[in-house]
Amino acid sequence: MTFFKNKTAGDIVFDLVVYLLLALVFVIIAYPLYFIIIASISDSTLVSTGKVTLFPRNMSLFGYKQIFQDSRIWTGYTNTIIYTFLGTAVNLLFTLPAAYVLSRPEFRARRVIMFLFVFTMFFSGGLIPTYLLIKDIHMVNSMWVFILPFCVNVFNLIIARTFFESSIPKDLFEAASMDGCTHFQFFTKVALPLSKAVVSVIGLYYLVAHWNDFFTGLIYIRSNNLQPLQIILRDILLSNQVFSQGAGAGGAAGGYAQQYADQVKYAVIIVSTVPILLVYPFIQKYFDKGVMIGSVKG
Repeated sequence: MTFFKNKTAGDIVFDLVVYLLLALVFVIIAYPLYFIIIASISDSTLVSTGKVTLFPRNMSLFGYKQIFQDSRIWTGYTNTIIYTFLGTAVNLLFTLPAAYVLSRPEFRARRVIMFLFVFTMFFSGGLIPTYLLIKDIHMVNSMWVFILPFCVNVFNLIIARTFFESSIPKDLFEAASMDGCTHFQFFTKVALPLSKAVVSVIGLYYLVAHWNDFFTGLIYIRSNNLQPLQIILRDILLSNQVFSQGAGAGGAAGGYAQQYADQVKYAVIIVSTVPILLVYPFIQKYFDKGVMIGSVKG
């Protein structure tokens, strides 16, 4: 067998231990995800009593029916998709040029400006001043509150700036400038095509942040037609919990709902996470490379 070829007994034992540890880590990470899936289609009573471990029991799609029969879910999905993709595009539009400029040594003010960016990571105005600011610029109860006020994440800016500094050779710009290339042309035609890894990484970070954004909708949005998916799912979950306790519906109805309460809870998790998980495989090859940028160079 090729596995044992040219290996000592010690090497074989070491490899087996490594593989076993990796398998254990995989199970620890994968099983909770798998359990959520089988729990979302199993009887809640069996789930709560620990009788559902490896396979679903008394399968039912009640939780998913409860969610998708609510017309608000489609409004929430539409809003979140708009906020996510438009917001990510705006994030990249502001973050990448700023990172490129701050990476150029000939830009003398870059240290001062970078200090001001980093300062905001440690100190902020707080919730009330921020709300008053958003209100004064007329973005309360507006879709633009998800997109414009927080369009640059300083952590992502640092990652992109570090990539431009360390991975784009300085001689490359000097050669391009001799041919009459401006900084804008160099950024759009040379730097960006060579930066697919970092663009994919920070794009994924922004994408996930927008998709999971719960707080913005909770604080700044009043209209149900503008609420993101996370707020809609929260309302469905809270309504199900109230109904499962029999509030205002009689004991029988409450008992019936209790039987499927956990199904709704786990189905909410699936509905809110699966779409964003489907994006990852398409950028995995860039993510593996780009995610290490900020960790090894600063």
